[in-house]
Amino acid sequence: MKKREIALYLVFGVLTTVISLLSFKLFNFLLGENLYLINNVFSWILAVSFAFVTNKLWVFESKEWKSPLIFKEILLFLSARVFSLLVEELGLFLLIDVLGSINPDISKLIMQIIVVILNYVLSKFLVFKKSLNL
Repeated sequence: MKKREIALYLVFGVLTTVISLLSFKLFNFLLGENLYLINNVFSWILAVSFAFVTNKLWVFESKEWKSPLIFKEILLFLSARVFSLLVEELGLFLLIDVLGSINPDISKLIMQIIVVILNYVLSKFLVFKKSLNL
Protein backbone atom coordinates (compact mmCIF):
# COMPACT_ATOMS: atom_id res chain seq x y z
CA MET A 1 0.00 0.00 0.00
CA LYS A 2 1.22 3.42 -0.87
CA LYS A 3 1.72 5.78 2.07
CA ARG A 4 0.39 8.69 0.02
CA GLU A 5 -2.77 6.76 -0.86
CA ILE A 6 -3.43 5.84 2.76
CA ALA A 7 -2.73 9.39 3.93
CA LEU A 8 -5.10 10.86 1.34
CA TYR A 9 -7.73 8.25 2.16
CA LEU A 10 -7.49 9.17 5.83
CA VAL A 11 -7.74 12.91 5.10
CA PHE A 12 -10.75 12.48 2.82
CA GLY A 13 -12.15 9.81 5.12
CA VAL A 14 -12.04 12.29 8.00
CA LEU A 15 -13.70 14.96 5.83
CA THR A 16 -16.34 12.45 4.69
CA THR A 17 -16.92 11.50 8.32
CA VAL A 18 -17.28 15.15 9.30
CA ILE A 19 -19.84 15.63 6.53
CA SER A 20 -21.66 12.52 7.68
CA LEU A 21 -21.62 13.40 11.37
CA LEU A 22 -22.61 17.04 10.93
CA SER A 23 -25.37 16.30 8.44
CA PHE A 24 -26.64 13.47 10.71
CA LYS A 25 -26.80 15.91 13.60
CA LEU A 26 -28.49 18.51 11.38
CA PHE A 27 -31.10 16.04 10.10
CA ASN A 28 -31.71 14.83 13.67
CA PHE A 29 -32.30 18.45 14.68
CA LEU A 30 -34.55 19.23 11.71
CA LEU A 31 -36.51 15.98 11.50
CA GLY A 32 -36.17 14.62 15.04
CA GLU A 33 -33.89 12.03 16.64
CA ASN A 34 -36.65 9.43 16.51
CA LEU A 35 -36.03 9.29 12.74
CA TYR A 36 -32.31 8.57 13.18
CA LEU A 37 -32.23 5.71 10.66
CA ILE A 38 -33.80 7.89 7.95
CA ASN A 39 -31.58 10.81 8.94
CA ASN A 40 -28.58 8.51 8.61
CA VAL A 41 -29.56 7.66 5.03
CA PHE A 42 -29.76 11.38 4.17
CA SER A 43 -26.33 12.00 5.70
CA TRP A 44 -25.03 8.93 3.86
CA ILE A 45 -26.12 10.34 0.48
CA LEU A 46 -24.18 13.56 1.09
CA ALA A 47 -21.09 11.78 2.38
CA VAL A 48 -21.02 9.16 -0.40
CA SER A 49 -21.26 11.81 -3.10
CA PHE A 50 -18.26 13.62 -1.62
CA ALA A 51 -16.37 10.35 -1.09
CA PHE A 52 -16.80 9.11 -4.67
CA VAL A 53 -15.30 12.23 -6.21
CA THR A 54 -12.40 12.48 -3.76
CA ASN A 55 -11.63 8.74 -3.87
CA LYS A 56 -11.76 8.61 -7.65
CA LEU A 57 -9.67 11.70 -8.35
CA TRP A 58 -7.18 11.98 -5.52
CA VAL A 59 -6.97 8.80 -3.45
CA PHE A 60 -6.98 6.06 -6.08
CA GLU A 61 -6.18 8.40 -9.01
CA SER A 62 -8.69 6.92 -11.40
CA LYS A 63 -8.58 9.73 -13.95
CA GLU A 64 -10.50 7.97 -16.74
CA TRP A 65 -13.98 9.36 -17.50
CA LYS A 66 -15.05 7.07 -20.38
CA SER A 67 -18.68 6.04 -20.04
CA PRO A 68 -18.23 2.27 -19.50
CA LEU A 69 -15.58 2.73 -16.83
CA ILE A 70 -17.26 5.56 -14.94
CA PHE A 71 -20.54 3.66 -14.97
CA LYS A 72 -18.81 0.55 -13.61
CA GLU A 73 -16.98 2.56 -10.93
CA ILE A 74 -20.16 4.33 -9.82
CA LEU A 75 -22.09 1.05 -9.73
CA LEU A 76 -19.38 -0.74 -7.74
CA PHE A 77 -18.83 2.26 -5.45
CA LEU A 78 -22.53 2.59 -4.70
CA SER A 79 -22.89 -1.17 -4.18
CA ALA A 80 -19.96 -1.20 -1.75
CA ARG A 81 -21.30 1.87 0.05
CA VAL A 82 -24.82 0.44 0.26
CA PHE A 83 -23.27 -2.63 1.88
CA SER A 84 -21.38 -0.48 4.39
CA LEU A 85 -24.56 1.57 4.96
CA LEU A 86 -26.39 -1.64 5.89
CA VAL A 87 -23.54 -2.51 8.28
CA GLU A 88 -23.81 0.99 9.76
CA GLU A 89 -27.61 0.90 10.05
CA LEU A 90 -27.44 -2.48 11.79
CA GLY A 91 -24.72 -1.20 14.11
CA LEU A 92 -26.72 1.94 14.96
CA PHE A 93 -29.80 -0.14 15.65
CA LEU A 94 -27.84 -2.49 17.91
CA LEU A 95 -26.05 0.32 19.76
CA ILE A 96 -29.06 2.61 20.17
CA ASP A 97 -32.13 0.38 20.34
CA VAL A 98 -30.82 -2.96 21.56
CA LEU A 99 -28.24 -1.69 24.05
CA GLY A 100 -30.37 1.39 24.65
CA SER A 101 -27.80 3.32 26.62
CA ILE A 102 -25.56 4.68 23.89
CA ASN A 103 -26.11 8.24 22.64
CA PRO A 104 -26.91 8.44 18.88
CA ASP A 105 -23.94 10.77 18.26
CA ILE A 106 -21.50 8.42 20.02
CA SER A 107 -23.03 5.44 18.21
CA LYS A 108 -22.63 7.20 14.88
CA LEU A 109 -18.96 7.94 15.62
CA ILE A 110 -18.27 4.30 16.57
CA MET A 111 -19.92 3.08 13.38
CA GLN A 112 -18.07 5.66 11.26
CA ILE A 113 -14.72 4.22 12.36
CA ILE A 114 -15.83 0.74 11.32
CA VAL A 115 -17.27 2.03 8.04
CA VAL A 116 -14.15 4.02 7.08
CA ILE A 117 -12.01 0.88 7.37
CA LEU A 118 -14.54 -1.25 5.50
CA ASN A 119 -14.90 1.35 2.74
CA TYR A 120 -11.14 1.59 2.20
CA VAL A 121 -10.85 -2.15 1.70
CA LEU A 122 -13.83 -2.25 -0.67
CA SER A 123 -12.65 0.79 -2.66
CA LYS A 124 -9.05 -0.38 -2.93
CA PHE A 125 -9.71 -3.97 -3.94
CA LEU A 126 -13.09 -3.78 -5.66
CA VAL A 127 -14.02 -0.35 -7.01
CA PHE A 128 -10.84 1.44 -8.10
CA LYS A 129 -8.54 -1.51 -8.72
CA LYS A 130 -6.30 -0.92 -11.70
CA SER A 131 -7.49 -4.01 -13.63
CA LEU A 132 -10.99 -2.48 -13.76
CA ASN A 133 -9.92 0.01 -16.42
CA LEU A 134 -11.51 -0.88 -19.74
